[in-house]
Amino acid sequence: MNSVNEAYLNRIATAVPDHDVHSAFVDFAEKLLAESPDARMRSLFNRMSSRSGIEHRYSILTPNIATSEFFVNAHEFYIRGSFPDTSKRMEIFERFAPILAQRALDRLQVTPSERRSITHVLVTTCTGLYAPGLDFDIVDHLGLCPSVERTMIGFMGCYAAINGLKAARHIIRSEPSARVLMVNLELCTLHLQETQDLEQVLSFLLFADGCAASILSAEPVGLAMDSFRAVQIPDTRDLITWKIRGLGFDMFLSGQVPVAIGKGLEAIGRSSDQAIIGPFTLDDITLWGVHPGGRTILDAVERGLALPPDALSASRSVLERYGNMSSATVMFVLDELMRHAQPGERGCAMSFGPGLTAETMLFHAA
Repeated sequence: MNSVNEAYLNRIATAVPDHDVHSAFVDFAEKLLAESPDARMRSLFNRMSSRSGIEHRYSILTPNIATSEFFVNAHEFYIRGSFPDTSKRMEIFERFAPILAQRALDRLQVTPSERRSITHVLVTTCTGLYAPGLDFDIVDHLGLCPSVERTMIGFMGCYAAINGLKAARHIIRSEPSARVLMVNLELCTLHLQETQDLEQVLSFLLFADGCAASILSAEPVGLAMDSFRAVQIPDTRDLITWKIRGLGFDMFLSGQVPVAIGKGLEAIGRSSDQAIIGPFTLDDITLWGVHPGGRTILDAVERGLALPPDALSASRSVLERYGNMSSATVMFVLDELMRHAQPGERGCAMSFGPGLTAETMLFHAA
């Protein structure tokens, strides 16, 4: 009989919009930086973009004139000298976020009996907001019971999905009959800013749109969520910030983040009372679900934890194919791991975000 203390991530479905905008953004950024008084900016950007580890990123905005259910002409939305204000960006979020959520939910293939048994809906997003919000759209799309409990986890950045998983585990451990539906949706490309600051332009090179939907319950299928730990890295509070301003949401992602993460993980590794992997050794962990915030961040995690070269292959694969989709991204990585995990294999999921904080989850394959 399954213990009431166990909670499982049963399955995950993922979705992205239709349009691959990575190459189009690189072209746009090159033209933007070519106007900089510092002639080195464009060559530095080209060097960094070629080393980004990203080949594709998807957006609800399209760089060409095409017809699809996601259609906002990027050239009309981002007009040089007249970038849209926050109101217009939120109008696009309200219009297209439900469509992307529906695409992921349809791929999750929630059966009629599962729909009747869903007791809780969790949503994470930090790139848009409206009310009644995505939680209502999800309930309506699946025809869930109107009394289903809804929780929005907002503005926590890239580590929000780990907090969503943590909340789901608490729910299931206290209510073993609960079935939780979680949706992690981000439209990061809505917040491009017109700037010639190289550090900011490089941060825009990373981000993309995506959505993950998952089912969690006490049914012993998928990944058992064993424990969670949040670790704040000292003296890093200002390295990642995310603030709502008049012309969209302003992201600051310092180039010092990878260094801080590497040093922080090295220090944690030397401290037994803060060990991310708890009572286990690195040899015990074969599944690493690290949020691919960027190639340099993955490199820093690999060095900081002294991981073997292929340990983060799932994270690097997701980064290459999709870029950084904020809170949805680690779920894409966990989906990759679930496809090949063997019963009993142990894993560690990890995401980084404002604070600077690492949110981690230990798990094992059922």
